[in-house]
Amino acid sequence: MSTVDRNLTGLHRRWGLSPSTLAPGCFASVMATGIVSIGAELAGWHLLSVGLLWLAVALYVFFTVLTVVRVLRYPDAVRADLHDPSRAFGFFTAVAGTNILGTGFVGLGMIPPALSLFILGGLLWLVLGYGIPFTAILGSHTRPVPAGVNGTWLVWAVAAQSVAVVAASLGIELPNTSDSAPGLVIFLVLTAVVMSAVGLSLYIVCVIAIIVRVLRHRFGPEDLDAPYWVTMGALAIAIVAGSRILDLGGTPLLEATRVLVGASSALLWAIATWLVPALVAAGIWRHAVHRVPMTYAAGLWSMVFPVGMYAVASIYLGRSDHVPAIEWIGQHWFWVSLAVWAIVFVAMVTSFIRTVRRP
Repeated sequence: MSTVDRNLTGLHRRWGLSPSTLAPGCFASVMATGIVSIGAELAGWHLLSVGLLWLAVALYVFFTVLTVVRVLRYPDAVRADLHDPSRAFGFFTAVAGTNILGTGFVGLGMIPPALSLFILGGLLWLVLGYGIPFTAILGSHTRPVPAGVNGTWLVWAVAAQSVAVVAASLGIELPNTSDSAPGLVIFLVLTAVVMSAVGLSLYIVCVIAIIVRVLRHRFGPEDLDAPYWVTMGALAIAIVAGSRILDLGGTPLLEATRVLVGASSALLWAIATWLVPALVAAGIWRHAVHRVPMTYAAGLWSMVFPVGMYAVASIYLGRSDHVPAIEWIGQHWFWVSLAVWAIVFVAMVTSFIRTVRRP
């Protein structure tokens, strides 16, 4: 095998840069970069936010092109992923990535592209939100199905909450623009409330499935990978959805749910905060105690996203509930999320260079 062939094989195996081997969860880097961009805007670093958002857009376009090529040229590989319960739920990163970009555009006042991404994200949710559970669970060739459960299942809940977040964000900003329409705003409010409730329900379902997986099947340190950080990230995005809903204008629907949403957001923040040390301890158990190597893998972006989302959730919750201490935590945690993003980004670039140069 020539050096070029070996390099291409390495790129395909480790990076999924070939459409034939593209990972279903490839949009996790878009999610992570987009949420850190939103955090930068909330922390007052506008230029950094804009730069990260356009980097997320570039990643989104890149992986969208690869995904379309894969669907058209390698349909058998796509079908295999859809029927694999350990991989299929990664497709929901496309939904979450789309909606997080839409939310980022709302924050920058770019309403038309945000509306377009909201429509696209909603359509993707309708297709994947109903389709993947049937293909990955009822149509799976893996038996028993719980053996294939992993942290990527929680992206199902994240995707639902991402629809709620962008809908609520648009519902807040649209009345202040020329694009406002009463019927559209009401639809956005209803969508935000419904999808937030759906996301919380799916989170419970996924956590139960993971518990069954841990109790009934072997679960070693090699199984406790970065996507399990989404157990916290899914709660954090639910907090953002709740905080955005609280910031919407008064409607009968919101008045009926405002107390419940506010109380549940505070409770979820407490649980998410409790999970952070537990996840750090799990990482120490995996890498320091059991010596699992710490090398770059695309799945690391599934850890960056929850870290960034926790900062955004804390800032939004602190502001909507008027609790400066929580907002202070979010403002300072943003720097942690930016540092983690930078470390993973540098590791990605370094790994790419080494893979290309490897003889």
